[in-house]
Amino acid sequence: MNRALTIGYSPCPNDTFIFYALAHGLISRDRISFAPPVHADVETLNLWAMEGKLDVSKLSFHALGHVLDRYVLLSAGAALGRGCGPLLVAGPGRRPDIATCTIAIPGAYTTAAMLLRLYAPGISRLRVLPFDRIMGAVVKGEVDCGVIIHESRFTYQEQGLCCLQDLGRWWEEETGLPIPLGCIAARKEFPVSVLADIEGAIRESLLWARSNPEGGMAYIRTNAQEMNSAVLRDHISLYVNDFSLEIGEEGRAAVTELLRRGRAAGIFPATEAEPWLRT
Repeated sequence: MNRALTIGYSPCPNDTFIFYALAHGLISRDRISFAPPVHADVETLNLWAMEGKLDVSKLSFHALGHVLDRYVLLSAGAALGRGCGPLLVAGPGRRPDIATCTIAIPGAYTTAAMLLRLYAPGISRLRVLPFDRIMGAVVKGEVDCGVIIHESRFTYQEQGLCCLQDLGRWWEEETGLPIPLGCIAARKEFPVSVLADIEGAIRESLLWARSNPEGGMAYIRTNAQEMNSAVLRDHISLYVNDFSLEIGEEGRAAVTELLRRGRAAGIFPATEAEPWLRT
């Protein structure tokens, strides 16, 4: 490529852990280079992908289903797993009727929102809030319940909230598959050799982080200022795993099933486009 590739990912610890080495020039590839990364919350990145704003971007798997005409899924850098899905929470002692109550979601194109719609197809009163405001809105009674993600699953009980449904566990029981949460996608117009180099650079960056777990901690903490060290490390341990290094056959099966169910439910358009990078 004769220009630096634009790249965006979230300030969440799992992303900054994976991308630290790449963002700081510790990973080099002969055919590609990267512009300084852009940090944005995942819903902003989802919306930017609808506009085709970045060359390489973190996305929700839900959003990926809307942009397969312009982006391809890379097999490195993803967040999939078991026991790591979003939680539907409410205040203590509350059992609201989710078919009629107001539910806060962390973005219309998040996988959390999609899982909620698959779990409870009849819901209609959804309110989009930044993910870090949802617990507070539930506590204050601004909404009846909320779908929480990221580090909130480690701290919701401290806020006096209770879990009505673990949506990741529901998915796992329904499908027997891990839950695909977030992925890294790149412009599908790029040559296969360039796409493979991007994927390889991300994988090398993650391998560097695994070999140097303290090397990027200052960077990670700077972008997660509201998070204590224990929650930060738990966050990385939960969302960065072997699927992040290589999605593999089980991960591909999970992504295929999520896309199939999303299309069947009319959540995103039917398409013949495949998400995979073909080498």
